[in-house]
Amino acid sequence: MTAPRAYSRSVRVLITGGAGFVGSHVADRLVADGHDVLLLDALLPQAHGEGGSGWPGEHDGVVGDVRDAELLARLLPGVDAVCHQAAMVGHGVDPSDAPDYAAHNDLGTAVLLAAMHGAGVRRLVLAGSMVVYGEGRYDCREHGVVRPLPRTAADLDAGRYEPRCPHCGAPLVPGLVGEDAPLDPRSTYAATKLAQEHLASAWARQSGGQVWSLRYHNVYGPRMPRDTPYAGVASIFRSALERGEAPRVLEDGRQRRDFVHVSDVARVNALALAADGEGFAAVNVCSGEPHTVGELAQVLAERMGGPAPQVVGGARPGDVRHVVADPARARELLGFSAAVGFAEGVGAFATDPLRAPAATVTVR
Repeated sequence: MTAPRAYSRSVRVLITGGAGFVGSHVADRLVADGHDVLLLDALLPQAHGEGGSGWPGEHDGVVGDVRDAELLARLLPGVDAVCHQAAMVGHGVDPSDAPDYAAHNDLGTAVLLAAMHGAGVRRLVLAGSMVVYGEGRYDCREHGVVRPLPRTAADLDAGRYEPRCPHCGAPLVPGLVGEDAPLDPRSTYAATKLAQEHLASAWARQSGGQVWSLRYHNVYGPRMPRDTPYAGVASIFRSALERGEAPRVLEDGRQRRDFVHVSDVARVNALALAADGEGFAAVNVCSGEPHTVGELAQVLAERMGGPAPQVVGGARPGDVRHVVADPARARELLGFSAAVGFAEGVGAFATDPLRAPAATVTVR
């Protein structure tokens, strides 16, 4: 069942992180749907490089920090809804990143929500993430659905990558993770994404506002950031191939993910903006077509004519084995099903542009 639509007219939408990978695509989609957008972005060098590459197109863009309450007070009057895409993303470098993640993701969200309350803006679409789940869903043949314990360094060093049942120690069978699964963030970034959801949910209850948290799975496509420790795995593999190097695949390459094209992510943001609902709701944003990380590397190598991937073992602290999403709730509540398949999307990504120049305007 598709939710009724809240808007039958053009609305003004503030997109935080609007110069970013996902935010710029959301802006393009909303404008194509007839809406008016205003983009806000701090142009963090972790995502945009030291030169500050930014948003494409003819959108109005303001360089500024989502933690700047005075700036938000000037931007929000006349805004009907906010698409909150601004965040420090990715796995990070090490725990020294924690203050920056908390400041940008959680303090930034809190300041934004307070400013929205002050301006009377009651609709928020939040860029959530599948990282809030930690490991995905697992079944034990004897004990049913179980939550595996974190994988040990000794197991990873020995090449034992599959999570085991906490009761009997047997290898587990991965399944589809739904939105009602227990939440168990395994990294600093993941913890801040879950905190964003808690802040937004509290805001919705206190203000009577509406929040859709879109739990993105592995998003890829044109305008991805590159050559940064915060980049996604598709970008890391492509950058290696462009240098003539083999993509380095951790573990045994059989870890399963759901790779969803950024054009589908932009479309579900537009659907969420227009969908009625009550309070806070979270939905998986995925393709419904799981593939392994090794498959991703192999397809990219073939399409780019590069060396075959190298499976190197090991794992980063906080890495999880399998996260494969159940797409049913997004289909039921938002009428969303991914349109871009894996072969089509990854094939195009082999030559997709990764950045475009920015232009900005000043709000006084």
